[in-house]
Amino acid sequence: MKRVVTFISILVFCFSAFAQGAYDGENCTSIIVGKAASVDGSVITSHTCDGHYRTWVTIEQAQRHLPGEMHAVRRGTMKTSSPSDTAGVRLIGEIPESEYTYKYLNTGYPCLNEKQLGIGETTFTGPKSLINEASLFTIEELQRIALQRCDNARDAVLLMGRLAERYGYGDGGECLTVADKNEVWHFEIVGIGAGEKGAAWAAKRIPDGEVGVSANIPRIGRLERGDPENFLCSDNVEKVALKHGLWDGKSEFSFWRAFRSSYGDGRNYSYREFYILSTLAPSLGLKFGMDELPLSVKPDKKVSVQDVFGLLRATYEGSDWDACKNIRIGDKTSPVANPWITNNWKKTLNTIAPGTVESRRTVSVAWCAYSHVIQLRSWLPDEVGGVCWYSVDNPAQSPRIPIFCGNTQLPEAYSRCGQDNYWPDCALWTFRRANKLATLLWQSNKEDFNAEVMKMEAMAFKGLPELETVPSEESLNAYTRKVYEAAAARWKELEGRYWVKSGSGF
Repeated sequence: MKRVVTFISILVFCFSAFAQGAYDGENCTSIIVGKAASVDGSVITSHTCDGHYRTWVTIEQAQRHLPGEMHAVRRGTMKTSSPSDTAGVRLIGEIPESEYTYKYLNTGYPCLNEKQLGIGETTFTGPKSLINEASLFTIEELQRIALQRCDNARDAVLLMGRLAERYGYGDGGECLTVADKNEVWHFEIVGIGAGEKGAAWAAKRIPDGEVGVSANIPRIGRLERGDPENFLCSDNVEKVALKHGLWDGKSEFSFWRAFRSSYGDGRNYSYREFYILSTLAPSLGLKFGMDELPLSVKPDKKVSVQDVFGLLRATYEGSDWDACKNIRIGDKTSPVANPWITNNWKKTLNTIAPGTVESRRTVSVAWCAYSHVIQLRSWLPDEVGGVCWYSVDNPAQSPRIPIFCGNTQLPEAYSRCGQDNYWPDCALWTFRRANKLATLLWQSNKEDFNAEVMKMEAMAFKGLPELETVPSEESLNAYTRKVYEAAAARWKELEGRYWVKSGSGF
């Protein structure tokens, strides 16, 4: 009986990690890399969708439209179980359709089109007094239209800003990291108040030789209207802040100071921004607690797309922020300690022994729905130059599958979401089962498990040089399917391994 109770306790410890709600206000991370800051000249953007959002994915094909056609703007698509699920989806309004719309990758927050335009996202909420839910656009619908209509980042920023100003923006504060094969922009937007149709926004181009990060706090500071090549914003930014008591009208205006929410401690960064920027540029000597971090920094070494993968896996292991450091048996870390400890377990352990767990919000989280790293390469044809390295579940555990601009098909496993139903063959559960079982005895499993993640990553990259030589629709579809099937088969083997290891109840 004692062994059964132990095993059940461990199961609760593990599986509550994704049943537990996310930390309020901290639900996404995006890392961006300019082309001169990357090892190969790639432009990189990324996104972790940390919350209970859909994980099904489709490729929406390019279309021609007749004069007078209208584009339907909807709300509620983020929680659906499949492409055909309309539960909770509402038609909000319409705008004139474009003559031609590009093919795009339809993730929860649409992210990549056939022209190598890629978008990452993080929410910063902002003052609730600015939100007008009756407005037409949510952030994901602005992303969708930008991907359908634009072939470069600057035009996408301008289109989204102008559409939100004209038709109204009904979401909380949002940051989009908008990239093409030559440049990347950091775009932030808020509403202008209940009952008010419009938007206030600002966007800054990240210098080619620098890297940036957004993690649920607005980060743009001074409005640089004198440099329109590298900075864009709406005309009403200061007016909106002044009207809502968010700026005194006398001090120098700062976008992040005016439009951040009450969450946090009054700075333009938290643990994630600091960790990522200080890891990439240790020579700067950045100190946690300093009033403000720069929006972007020049990295000490050039950054690869694999480096971004690694940063999205970060749990601060071995640092003072390591949540596992005090969960010990004698002089060793407990085998069941894991960096994704839930609030309930934190409270339980700290009740037994105050100060046991001082957890910080890690970059990777157990409640992540999906994440992507988008690599954009000007020297290759668009169909293979743009690749979305897509992953479901915890970014520190699941392998990444390449989806190219030229793909026209995806594996069937991506046609269903597994958040509210257990579909054994959907992509989410294909990887989640092994991920959660590994977490049962994470300290004894992590070395083996992490090695499997790196093996799969190496396999996914190994075939790229040949694929890039003469890419075709068939070869791109086949490569994505090959990598997915290899990863799915390996994670099924890992699932069996960890059931055997943990199933005895010891």
